[in-house]
Amino acid sequence: MQIDVVSVQPIIALVAGILILLIPRLLNLIVAIYLIFVGVTGLWPHLLH
Repeated sequence: MQIDVVSVQPIIALVAGILILLIPRLLNLIVAIYLIFVGVTGLWPHLLH
């Protein structure tokens, strides 16, 4: 079974949403990590060439 970005992103969004509801102060950290993750995974194929 191969895990790709399309199947991982909804899981990350769900976990992040639950954490934000439980601990609102984590919002900045969660958003920053999510944006970095999406940026790196989006650029990854272009960085390998």
